[in-house]
Amino acid sequence: MATIHVRAFEVEGADGGPLRGDIRTVGDGTDRPAVVICHGFKGFKDWGFFPRIAARLANAGITSVSINFSGSGVGPDGERFSEPDRFARGTISRDLEDLACIWTRLSKGRLVPGLGPPTAMGLFGHSRGGGTAILFVASGVTCGALVTWAAISRVRRWDDVTIDEWRARGTLPVVNSRTGEVLSLATDYLDDMERHGTGRLDIGRAAAEVTAPWLILHGELDETVAVAEGDYLASRAGATAVYRRIPGGSHTFGARHPWAESTPELDDAMDATVGWMVENLV
Repeated sequence: MATIHVRAFEVEGADGGPLRGDIRTVGDGTDRPAVVICHGFKGFKDWGFFPRIAARLANAGITSVSINFSGSGVGPDGERFSEPDRFARGTISRDLEDLACIWTRLSKGRLVPGLGPPTAMGLFGHSRGGGTAILFVASGVTCGALVTWAAISRVRRWDDVTIDEWRARGTLPVVNSRTGEVLSLATDYLDDMERHGTGRLDIGRAAAEVTAPWLILHGELDETVAVAEGDYLASRAGATAVYRRIPGGSHTFGARHPWAESTPELDDAMDATVGWMVENLV
């Protein structure tokens, strides 16, 4: 197997702070397609399966670009939520701004020195990152292939009681189940959702506007984003979409962090994803 070269980079994020990422290539990365990888809520570019799918893409001849959204809250060590104020103010609108920044720089060969424009570009997103990816592709960018895993189908993720309490207190506590630490969301996400949730952040409507080849994967045992949301996205998607339920698949297809080993469900999802990107981009 060829040696994968990893290059870290930083650009200015939507919140004015650093937007950090990694580029994985085999060789110098020239004259080949690229895929941008989007994590979900409480996720980050080095979580569990993200470096694995990035490496798989690189070995398949596709430059992979993994990012931490500026509102991820994960600091420069790539592991700890050491930027809680940035996490608190994260929104999907800012995620879209971050993605647009990376997409534009990458497409013009201006992301890092020596990496020219890719021959084609694709997008991969998991969970909230999947919803963000759908919205982004539907906005009219040139995208050669889209893959979403366990994508959310709506930006409203809380019931009325929780939202009322959130608004009254001004913050919403969020437990990181991996570490036990309690993070907080300010009302930025809530404001963004209420202002744009039935407009430009309407994921269901966006799904119907995706014209890129789109592979929708969802675990049948997803405990975080119900498989019914995958069913809904598939019902809204057009003729360029292919939907697959993964039997036995959880929200992360059995992957954990720190990484230990793969699972049959994750291998299935990764094989399908790399195959889709190669078929449509290479």
